[in-house]
Order: sequence, then C-alpha cells, then structure tokens
Amino acid sequence: MLFQDQNNEPLALKDAELSYDPLFLSKQEASRYFSVLRQETNWQQDQIKVFGKVYNQPRLTALYANNKNSYSPFTVHLLELKSKIENRLKLSFTSCLLNLYRDGQDSNGWHADNEKELGKNPVIASVSLGGERMFHMKHRTDKSQKLKLNLAHGSLLVMSGSTQHHWLHQIPKTKKNTKERINLTFRIIKQSS
Repeated sequence: MLFQDQNNEPLALKDAELSYDPLFLSKQEASRYFSVLRQETNWQQDQIKVFGKVYNQPRLTALYANNKNSYSPFTVHLLELKSKIENRLKLSFTSCLLNLYRDGQDSNGWHADNEKELGKNPVIASVSLGGERMFHMKHRTDKSQKLKLNLAHGSLLVMSGSTQHHWLHQIPKTKKNTKERINLTFRIIKQSS
C-alpha cells in the first residue's frame, strides 16, 4: 500500500511496507501547524506501570477521534491535516494520537502499533512537526534488519502491511539539544459490532 509521488521514498525492508515523504508539508505549513497544535492541544502526562512501579510517561499525549469512544473530537486543524493525508493515501482515518516530546529526554520505547482495535495490517500515518528526532526500527526475529531515520519537520512516514507484526519502533532519548517535537499518528480504529 505504498503511495507514489516525486517526494516519496519507499523504504525496502523485509516483512514491511514503509514509505517516507520528507516534504509532505512545506516548512511554513509545518511551523504553523506546530504552533497551533502546541497551543490548542489539551496535553496530559499519562502514567505507565513497569515491573509493578508507576512512572510518568516520558512525553505528553492527547487522543482525538471521530468514533463513539470517549476521545476528544477532531479540531479544525487536525481535520485539515487528516484531510491532506487521506487525499494522499485514499484512506479514511478515525483517530489521531499526538505526542509532545519536550526535549531529548522525552522518548517512546520499543513497541509496535498492533492493538487489537487497529485490526490486521494497520496503516499508521505519522506526521512530524518541530525538532527533528531519530526514529529506530528493528525486526522482531531477524536481528540484522534495522533502520534509523531522521524524521524531518513536516515529514510523513507511513507504516502499513505486516510492518506492525514483524517490526518494533522507538524514539530514543538523546543528549543532543533538541527542539520540541509534535508527532501525530493517524490510525483507523475498527468499530466493534
């Protein structure tokens, strides 16, 4: 399900469908969306439990959706971005998870976006705004298969096919002086019958 145009870079990985467009939004558009979303989003810091201890998640999050769940409804600006992505991919997304990485110590550990409500072979469309951060991927069973990608301001990364079954990804901590970054991951939540 790779999309094709002059800016798109399909990335050849075993057991994955992945594409990256570093110029999805112009720098001006990306900066405008960053500024607006940074201000209008109701950011919260959720807690996670690791080996019985409770910690603050090392980033701020917000969840928006147009389904019947108890998430916040899409804002005008999120709808604009959603429409741009949907026009590109010819898909209709139902939710968006926003992550705010305040500095290099904010991170997101190894995981896959394979929650049951996303269905089989989910499409995850990820937009990066603000400071650039490294995105790491590793194959679950073939340790030789790895990827490091610098996610640019205004870029779009799309993971589809069996990617979430075979790969893990993360945004690691960094000691580099990084600017704030907002990441938006658009997803399709399957409605329960």
